[in-house]
Amino acid sequence: MTKNPIVAIGLDTANPQLLEDLMSKGYLKNLKALREQGAYGHLTYANSSEEMQWTTFVTGCTPEQTGHWSRLTFSPDSYAVGESSVYGFSKHQPFYALGDDYRVAILKTPQAPIAEGVSGVQVSRRRSLPTDLVGELTEKHGKIREYKEYGCWWDRGNLTFLHKATQEGIARHTAMCKDLLHREPWDLFVTVIDEPHYASHDFWYLSQPDHPLHPYRSKDIFSSDPLMDVYEAADRSLGEILAEVPENAHVLVFSIDGMGWNTTDLPSMVFLPELLYRFNFPGQYGLAKGKVGTPAPAPVANPKRQSWAGEVWQLRHDPNPIRGAIRRLLPGKYQDKLDQYLGSPQRPALTSPYQLLKQYPSLFWQPTLWYKALWPQMKAFALPSFGDGQIRINLQGREKQGIVPVSEYDSLCEQLMQHLYSLKDARTGQPMVTRVIRTRQNALDADPGIPDADLLVEWQDYPSDVVDSPDFGRIGPIPYCNTGGHKPVGFLMAKGPGIQPNSDLPTTSRVVDLAPTVLNLLGAPTPDYCEGKPLFNREVSNVSNSSS
Repeated sequence: MTKNPIVAIGLDTANPQLLEDLMSKGYLKNLKALREQGAYGHLTYANSSEEMQWTTFVTGCTPEQTGHWSRLTFSPDSYAVGESSVYGFSKHQPFYALGDDYRVAILKTPQAPIAEGVSGVQVSRRRSLPTDLVGELTEKHGKIREYKEYGCWWDRGNLTFLHKATQEGIARHTAMCKDLLHREPWDLFVTVIDEPHYASHDFWYLSQPDHPLHPYRSKDIFSSDPLMDVYEAADRSLGEILAEVPENAHVLVFSIDGMGWNTTDLPSMVFLPELLYRFNFPGQYGLAKGKVGTPAPAPVANPKRQSWAGEVWQLRHDPNPIRGAIRRLLPGKYQDKLDQYLGSPQRPALTSPYQLLKQYPSLFWQPTLWYKALWPQMKAFALPSFGDGQIRINLQGREKQGIVPVSEYDSLCEQLMQHLYSLKDARTGQPMVTRVIRTRQNALDADPGIPDADLLVEWQDYPSDVVDSPDFGRIGPIPYCNTGGHKPVGFLMAKGPGIQPNSDLPTTSRVVDLAPTVLNLLGAPTPDYCEGKPLFNREVSNVSNSSS
């Protein structure tokens, strides 16, 4: 065993600014003590792939190197969308695959595989190595909780369930951590408390007064702030886990990104595909045709349907107002039957999410896919995304049914960028787009490190539910989806021998630095492909506690 074992505990999407505010008010006592005992700072990442930052943590590599930009894939041969939630790790192994020289325990770490070359134990939600360990832990402590990432914020039953389930999930996870820590003196112990992630998605508008939906919240669901309840439970868990850790250990508590108000769901999933529909089919409207030049209506504060997809689908444009009103009153499952008799209200027609359910059981609710049957006819279309907007050019020689000549690629990209930069929030008049990134300077560049998208769209940092385009009209209002969304800033707290109390990390600290930092403290070699750098001096890992 090394002189100084490493215990690394992730708090998934814990917002550093919110943590700092709560600690200043006397909450989160264990985190506050840890901050005072060691170093602290924010972690950033430079690319636009917020979905894959756990892969960056596990490998020490950015998406530019792994080529793993999204958990969704696109096939130019078939226009099919696939799912690849975990990086293959054939090229870049997890940093903790350290062979027989180190005893390692990995418990419930997102996007972390059951990897070869790990001497110790590995436990995910459903699998483990040894294979029977997950069953043993489940029998002793209860099943590892799983949560909906896209629950309805207006569903009182879902909110009360989530509040209870996150408390239970944290308690079970804590018990499993203590169990594994008692089994042997690990050189490296890594685990992640992921409940802040799911709670922040659904509770953000209830907790944070600056969210546009906060004034419309139901005030009789919870007697306390449900998001703070989860943070406090995670803090108690941290205290219980650290009570089992050797005194001479290096302790790292971190988050690879944060959470704030959601600024990407509606823009990437609704505004972008609808804007491109109107661009490709002039004079036609697919979803949520609004009235430009009039004050924006109030936000949709009382959705009636049982799903966000159902709420958005009933906003299909119908040029016949009476028929459109009938559609909006019908339950979603009957709208497809009405289309069979009356025809689709749009031309070209969108595909119903109910028709997509069998083919895409985990993605059918994303409006980007409702336009998928039309992609071969479109010059450019929006790819499904859980973060920044993604635009694919339907290019000749690359897409099977490509219609854009290579000679027109650059001019089309410029044209689309102009339309995007002219898009405005209809409530504030502020630009919706802060930056559009071209991923290819050469239209046919097939470098595997480039994302499927030709253009990445970064949105303004404020929630928007209705937008205006000077060329294509108003889209919205759209009911909000998740009220909390990912933000590109995390944090690291670290204490242990050689780490100065109440010290600050460099302001340039990044998520990609975490893996090299752990390996440095462990005294293990850092793979050449790791892109980050250790955040502490090498000699820190050789400092022993005087009692050791």
